[in-house]
Amino acid sequence: MSIKSYEFLIFAATRALEDFRPSRLQRRMDGIGLDFAPFSRSPMVPALSDFAPRSAPFTIPFTIALTFGDPAGIGPEVVAKALTDQTLRNWLRMQPWPVRFVVVGDRVGGWDDLADTDLAIVWQDLATNVTVCPGIGNAQTGEASFQYLQAAIAGALRGDYGAIVTAPIAKHGWQAAGHTYPGQTEVLAARTQSDRPGMLFAARSPHSGWVLRVLLATVHIPLSQVPLVLTPALLTTKLDTLRDSLRRDFGLAGGTLAVAGLNPHAGEGGYLGTEEETWLKPTLAVWQAANPDWRVWGPVPPDALWVGAARAWYHGGEAPIAYLALYHDQGLIPVKMLAFDRAVNVTVGLPFVRTSPDHGTAFDIAGQGIADPSSMIAAIQWAIELTAQRRGAGSRTNL
Repeated sequence: MSIKSYEFLIFAATRALEDFRPSRLQRRMDGIGLDFAPFSRSPMVPALSDFAPRSAPFTIPFTIALTFGDPAGIGPEVVAKALTDQTLRNWLRMQPWPVRFVVVGDRVGGWDDLADTDLAIVWQDLATNVTVCPGIGNAQTGEASFQYLQAAIAGALRGDYGAIVTAPIAKHGWQAAGHTYPGQTEVLAARTQSDRPGMLFAARSPHSGWVLRVLLATVHIPLSQVPLVLTPALLTTKLDTLRDSLRRDFGLAGGTLAVAGLNPHAGEGGYLGTEEETWLKPTLAVWQAANPDWRVWGPVPPDALWVGAARAWYHGGEAPIAYLALYHDQGLIPVKMLAFDRAVNVTVGLPFVRTSPDHGTAFDIAGQGIADPSSMIAAIQWAIELTAQRRGAGSRTNL
């Protein structure tokens, strides 16, 4: 029997057993007016977490690691709220495969009690001995968040996890702890030795169902450095990265890619900047010729680029399937304007899926219990959907 056949039998049997967990059976019997009491669980019927095979090639089809991020921020809160959210649990029951969650962090901050959930959840308690004062990030919490990420990456590289969902970290906390990486994306790229990582933001519109996808050509650098870092080689690499991710992660074989200009009015023929004429347009033409299945639109004046995206977000209709923004705020301002509570950061070009909510540590509200978990819920859903797409397993929603 092949490994794939064995995996299918394992998750099919697991799914069947999962359907007879007390909470699910009670809900089904409630619907037809039966009493659950006579049908108490037999110790011979394992729960999903009991059924996990031991070796990596035969793991439950979707095992997702969730890191707490900086424990002084809202990361632990939004992770806990997401895993106990009824909407997410209902969505998971619609999927054709079971999901197992591994929470990577410290049992601190009062958000470690996840017993009130019917999901399969396992703790990876790193016991870093961090002292947490909600809202105050420092070198100690920065070091803890760095260790959470490292542990999750190690598990993904071993094949224990199909995806990682990371809560936000504080860059100043990492710097204080002696870690000079600009962010989690750069750590992921270094640890996986990925030569073409990218920061892509994805969001599905609740109004039209249209999916916004935005890749950044440059990320965490000062604006003054953007014209110096942008080169024909970098632009070509980012277009290749975007194309490969659309194929591998979203199942798209072609479509229109919109590329922003660098200068106001995309340079207006060289009057407001020369980069578009001297190398942006020629580079896009060369890439277009080498990739006939894709239509490159650009460089587009940045102030007009997002009109079609806004229209598609609220009303549907024709729009590019993805956008390439040349610098951080050029892409993130429209993303957060349209989809602040739904956008998800996807690190593309890795050997596994990584997503993260599109917000920061929110130290100003940490510890108050008022953090909105919507973006974390979306990050979990996207992680599962993208993993399903990579494995060819399909899902109940369209990417």
